[in-house]
Amino acid sequence: MAISEKMRTLVLQKARGKLPLQVKWRRHFHQAPEISNQEFRTTAYIERQVKNLGLKVTPIKLDTGLVAELHGGHRGKTAAVRTDIDALPVREMTRLSFKSRIDGAMHACGHDVHMAVVLGVAAILGELRADLKGKVRFIFQPAEEEPPGGAEPLIAGGVLKDVKMIFGLHVDPHLSTGKISLRDGVTMGSVTDFDLIVHGRGGHAARPNDGVDAIATAADVVNSVQKVVAREVDPIEPLVITFGKIEGGTARNTICDRVKLTGTARTLSPALARRLPGLIKKAARGACQARRARLEMNLVASYPVLSNHPEANRILATNYEALFGKGKIERTELVLGGEDFARYLQKTKGAMFRLGVMNRKIGADKPWHSPAFTVDEKAILYGTALIAASVIDFLHGGVS
Repeated sequence: MAISEKMRTLVLQKARGKLPLQVKWRRHFHQAPEISNQEFRTTAYIERQVKNLGLKVTPIKLDTGLVAELHGGHRGKTAAVRTDIDALPVREMTRLSFKSRIDGAMHACGHDVHMAVVLGVAAILGELRADLKGKVRFIFQPAEEEPPGGAEPLIAGGVLKDVKMIFGLHVDPHLSTGKISLRDGVTMGSVTDFDLIVHGRGGHAARPNDGVDAIATAADVVNSVQKVVAREVDPIEPLVITFGKIEGGTARNTICDRVKLTGTARTLSPALARRLPGLIKKAARGACQARRARLEMNLVASYPVLSNHPEANRILATNYEALFGKGKIERTELVLGGEDFARYLQKTKGAMFRLGVMNRKIGADKPWHSPAFTVDEKAILYGTALIAASVIDFLHGGVS
């Protein structure tokens, strides 16, 4: 038997009651952001909260992040709920009374909201544990913003052992508060981060023929690699390759002997993602050979395509409509942004839904990663009630 209407109503009541505490949690996280793999204070704070909620902390082999378990009063399946915990290296430019106190770090992608939601879910399910079937594993994952991310080592350490379904969320500043969005199958792009290093030969600027100009060659490399998108891939297949950083040169009158190009490639096709490193290397090497330069390519990190499971989405949709009424679920737009929640979905059923946090009246309509990013905190209620109800629904029936 799945979740009852009586239980669903109780979950919603408890979510309403938890909101003030969750806002307090969220503002604490927002004032004390920590970037990827440096989330030491954040981890310690989360540990205090989950222990206060009566959860059992499970040891992990990472320096930051935390896994905790809640055991229900009856035997059953295991579900998981994941939140990311890291911030971005962004200097906050809001006027919030609780703005970041850490110069050059900011929760500009909503991970502070994610943590508050998941802690709230843990609080609600903890109060209902006597009636709960099975176990719930809460994953507070570090380093989502910096590939290769924290999901891979956690999975290698057994965080998904016996987990039959996992739920995750991501705030969406393009979606009004009170709405969520879902999409079956491929939803977010793969990430292939790479460095291309052009090795030339230095010399005097007045005699370029005596050297091999790494800067001029690097310009050819950029143009050649962009032609992978234009001429090597089916034009119906979404693909973007971006170079975000170029390093090279020492003086205006010296032929540069080394240039480093830092890039990222995104696609919605798992098959194309596997081909991309070879295509990029071939194009870049050809440009280098034409200029007598040498190419070095390093694959830095990658995330797979994120693909949501329809059964998990069905549980989310059913419970959201039952909790908040019809007409409030939209279809998530395809994006080439990456998310290492995708790694969990390669191993077990699950889904990541988008939580609307947009409220133009309070200026909560700025894009992700903006120094002016903020959210409507009322959205915390919607995410908390949805995940709590969906976990119970899955454990008490749902899919297997």
